Amino acid sequence: MAVPPNILWIVTTQWRASATGYAGDVNARTPWLDGLASEAVNFTEAVTPHPFGPQARAALLTGQRCPDNGVSDYWDPLPADARTVAHALGDRGYETAFFGKWHLAERDRTAPLVGEVHAKMKVPSARRGGFALWEGFESGFLLNDPWLHGSRLPEPRQFKGYQAAVLAQRAGEWCRGQQARRGAGGPPSFCVVSMESPHPPYHAPAPHVAERAAGEITLRANVPRGGEVERQARSELAGYYAHIEATDRAIGQLIAGIDGQTTTVVYTSVHGDMHGAHGLFRKGWPYEESVRVPLLIRRERGAGSLEFKQPDRRPVSLVDLPHMAMAWAEGRPWECIRDHAEISMPSPTALPQQCPQAWRGCRSRQHKLILNAAGEPWLYFDLERDPLETKNLVAESTQRESIARLRALM
Repeated sequence: MAVPPNILWIVTTQWRASATGYAGDVNARTPWLDGLASEAVNFTEAVTPHPFGPQARAALLTGQRCPDNGVSDYWDPLPADARTVAHALGDRGYETAFFGKWHLAERDRTAPLVGEVHAKMKVPSARRGGFALWEGFESGFLLNDPWLHGSRLPEPRQFKGYQAAVLAQRAGEWCRGQQARRGAGGPPSFCVVSMESPHPPYHAPAPHVAERAAGEITLRANVPRGGEVERQARSELAGYYAHIEATDRAIGQLIAGIDGQTTTVVYTSVHGDMHGAHGLFRKGWPYEESVRVPLLIRRERGAGSLEFKQPDRRPVSLVDLPHMAMAWAEGRPWECIRDHAEISMPSPTALPQQCPQAWRGCRSRQHKLILNAAGEPWLYFDLERDPLETKNLVAESTQRESIARLRALM
């Protein structure tokens, strides 16, 4: 049987699939991720099952879509008895650790979303998803000077520095310690590093990175020009790309210390951001800017050379990552046997600028069908001919058969 690899997940927030240098975004300065992409498989069709933080994180950790995993609404905590990838890998002999943003605990609905109340809120040990070592924060969106607590920090403690860099440093130290133990005959390790950036507030300072002028930002063609949408998009993207550059540097700090001979590295994001596309902002929307996420997987040296194609256009979802990890732990290949991925917002969201309605949909390599809360067709796009989703074909009589076929898959 093959030796099980160490596994490292690097999970970011609000980082849409198109916003990297290797994906061709002229605004993005991501030399570390571009380097990782040169050695990894790029899943160019990867999606989040739910383009909103708590629902996406619940699906990512459990390998089940919402609400099957017990999470439906933004405020729902992950159930205490939920089985996660940490439980599964722990049962297979792995040492497990989690660092960073959790966003799956019971939160104070009256407290501001941005600030120290949620950042300093303690997550009980029994509600940490089965990770043997847990060191993080519930939420709070403090991109600088984070508050951490957990297995080794019984009370919240503030750490000075850029949040992503602090997490990279502490997780990297743990991973290197586990590598040394592995070299002496110890167990394999599984580590999740959950970074909040490049989530808003977009104009929070990004260390050693100056925001470019808003007028220098290149916008996607589906962002309306000449009004408030363009102004907001340019302003926010200037900060967004500064945080992308700073977060890329932190990711580089982390992966530079990882033994590539023994470790499989996964990089992704829980969802994207509209940034003015179709006149919309933030996430929860069924459009590509919100639903599509980056996904790079670099297997340990010499492993998995026949498992993936480069680039890989299979319809992979974040919900598949736990199943991949279990396959690697057991020394067997993982296969995506679907020709589509299911996506949804299981409940409406009342937060400003987010999608205000529930919906569910199906996305294949070529088509995307979205049903509204009543189960009626709402959006239908030919993604190969119209990747920017500028023409909704849902009312076209020539598309009825294709719509019915996709609808039957849900």
